[in-house]
Amino acid sequence: MGNEIEFLPYRNDLKTHFVQLNLSWLEEYFVVEPYDQKVLEDCEDQIINKGGHIFFAFQNKTVVGTFAFIKIEEGVYELSKMAVPKTLRGGGIGNLMIRFSIHYAEHHHWKKLILYSNTVLQNSIHLYHKYGYQEIPLEADKPYERSDIKMELILD
Repeated sequence: MGNEIEFLPYRNDLKTHFVQLNLSWLEEYFVVEPYDQKVLEDCEDQIINKGGHIFFAFQNKTVVGTFAFIKIEEGVYELSKMAVPKTLRGGGIGNLMIRFSIHYAEHHHWKKLILYSNTVLQNSIHLYHKYGYQEIPLEADKPYERSDIKMELILD
């Protein structure tokens, strides 16, 4: 019973988890870009107040993951800032977060989800493909320097 993952929306007291989980993987694989810094430090203004959402995955009252939906336009959101602690990666939390994100988007009748990633993150790319994300052309003025792949999931 006690191992279920529960998803809870952003609360101010959880902000440090959002920031630390994301800084951890960014510093492990890349560098923290100015845009990352801005979004993480001021996530209320940069994400929530602009119509986006931040969620936390909890297991046994502990934060085991986080991700955000950044609003691009009506019905189109960027799945972003998805992070799981290094010690828990490979345990299925990412799968559950992706599934939850898709159900949430469908429940709210969004048209599509997009995401930016890097092909060095092979497990993540595999996960996105598994859930139906397709690669699309990356724009020249992409928000992240590290991005070498853009994907979208069209929702019905």
